[in-house]
Amino acid sequence: MRKKPRFHSLKKLKIRQDWSRWTLYNLSRLNPPNLATKTYFQQKWTAKSDTRAYHGEQIREKQWKRMFRRNLPAVVPMDHKYLARYDGSEQAAGRGAGADAMEKTKTPPMTPYMQMTYYPVERRLDTAVFRALFASSVRQARQFVVHGLVKVNGKKMIYPGYMLNPGDMFQVVPESVMMATGAQKTRSSVARRIAKEKGTAYAESRKGQGRSKTASVKVPLLADALASTPEAQTPVAEEKEPSPEELKKHLQTLMDNVEGVLAEEVKAKDKQKLREFKQTVRKAISLWRTSTPSQISTLDSQFSFLKSHLTSSKSAQSDSASGPEVRLTREEELKLSRAFDRLKEQAEFDANWNKRDPSKPYLTPWRPRDYMSAFAFIPRYLEVNQNICAAVYLRHPVARPGLAEVPTPFPLETGQLAFNWYLRRR
Repeated sequence: MRKKPRFHSLKKLKIRQDWSRWTLYNLSRLNPPNLATKTYFQQKWTAKSDTRAYHGEQIREKQWKRMFRRNLPAVVPMDHKYLARYDGSEQAAGRGAGADAMEKTKTPPMTPYMQMTYYPVERRLDTAVFRALFASSVRQARQFVVHGLVKVNGKKMIYPGYMLNPGDMFQVVPESVMMATGAQKTRSSVARRIAKEKGTAYAESRKGQGRSKTASVKVPLLADALASTPEAQTPVAEEKEPSPEELKKHLQTLMDNVEGVLAEEVKAKDKQKLREFKQTVRKAISLWRTSTPSQISTLDSQFSFLKSHLTSSKSAQSDSASGPEVRLTREEELKLSRAFDRLKEQAEFDANWNKRDPSKPYLTPWRPRDYMSAFAFIPRYLEVNQNICAAVYLRHPVARPGLAEVPTPFPLETGQLAFNWYLRRR
């Protein structure tokens, strides 16, 4: 039985439509085809094999032959300066008298229309989902469509071969897009067991050190406390991030500080703000397993701002008792209230978005998938809105002077040979 070749082969150069490190490596090795040692038939077959591995490898060959079109769309723009200056009458004025003399214009670059061989594939729904950066590979985009996670014009579409028309809008479930474009968790059971053993050994070593870093902190700023400890200055990544139990203890310390400030003589408006902040801290304590150091640092900065505001108001009251009364202007009060509202919104945003969630199939807090930046581009015929994970298919791709809108990593000669292969097989 013949052994099936690997999908990503480093010996035999095959470029795929995905964001993998193998594809990035094969792209770096791609060279122009060597046409001197092969017959014309071999050149065409090699070009067809290479381009089919990238363009629509999820499509059967017979299905692609039915999609193939010998008429390739191209655009040749006219010279707008000449059209604005002349009306065409000078072309009929006779030759040799100087009436047909025109300014010499630069020769426009060639239109690479033969690189548009696979332009019908770009109309497919699964390919458009991949081009819009909603999936990490065209196969994953096909899986999204088959599983009913994609809608076209508001209706569920389960056929990945659906041909989009200009003006069609397709949308993918945002949770699936976050899974597709986010960093992956460890898939192997061996890798999960090793990570669990490392986490257990780290927790035991932390218990042997005595009191935790956060419990020994008396100031209400977590960032300053972590920076002052010698453990935080080590280059090891695990030592910098405190455990959830330490964060919970720090939140309880912060709650005690808030209650201590409320026990003092505070104005009614300030007391109301402190009570609102107390509710926020209490909510963070209830969700201490999913809290992150950035969220608690935001709470610390918010509490320090409130405390500094109370200190300034008390100093103003003491100054007014000894001398003339000093009051804040309306603009200063508005600035303070806006700053407090911004800190409150930032705390709520940090608490609800991009937090640690072990139930998610992707790595949390969310970060982009590895090798994504090398493939992050959107074609001109798509208009994408990343906020709602939707895109509009504006028009069919065309070829212009010096530019073919079908994304392809292959040179012009390869596209010409592949087109000629399918042209004779038609």
